[in-house]
Amino acid sequence: MREDFRTDFVREAVSFKQKPALVLNADYRPLSYYPLSLWSWQDAVKAAWLDRVQIVAEYDDIVRSPTTEIRIPSVVVLKDYVKPRNSVAFTRFNLFLRDEFSCQYCSSLGDLTFDHVVPRARGGITSWENVVAACSKCNLKKGARSLKQCGMNLKRPIRRPQAEELRNIGRKFPPNHLHDSWVGFFILGC
Repeated sequence: MREDFRTDFVREAVSFKQKPALVLNADYRPLSYYPLSLWSWQDAVKAAWLDRVQIVAEYDDIVRSPTTEIRIPSVVVLKDYVKPRNSVAFTRFNLFLRDEFSCQYCSSLGDLTFDHVVPRARGGITSWENVVAACSKCNLKKGARSLKQCGMNLKRPIRRPQAEELRNIGRKFPPNHLHDSWVGFFILGC
C-alpha cells in the first residue's frame, strides 16, 4: 500500500523537535486517530502537574524549573474516561476514511474526490448514503449519469458509518510519524 496517498488528508504532525505527547483515554486507546490525539509537551507537563494524567512513557529530554526537573512525557493517559462521540460528522475526510482512501468504483488509491451516486442534477443529496470516494478518472467517466447508464458498479454498499467503525478503520492507517514509544498503543490490521 502506498504510504503517501493520504498526505493530502492528514494534517502534518507536530514537529518532533517540539516533543508531542500521545494522549490516551483512560482505557489506553488514543482519543482520536485522525487527527492523532497529541498535546504539546508543555500541555502534557501541565496536565501531569495538575494530576489529570498519568505519564506512561517519556522522552530522554528533561525540562527544568528552578525547583523541579521532569522528563518530557511522550505518552499520557487521562485519569478520567472521556466518552467517545457516537455521531460521525459528514466531512470530506471522514468520507475518505469510511471508504478506506480508495475509489469505490475501481479501488485505486490517491487522486480522490467524491461522487454523488445519484447525481445532484437528478435530485441526489449530499449525504452518507449518496456520496462515495472516487478517483478523478471514474468521477469524470460517470459524470451526471446513473450507475446503470454508465455501466459502473460500487465495490460495496454505501451507508452511514458508526463512530466505532471509523475509529477501527483509522487504526488501519497509522500516521507516518509514530514515535517508538507510541507504537504499542496502535492495534494494526484490525
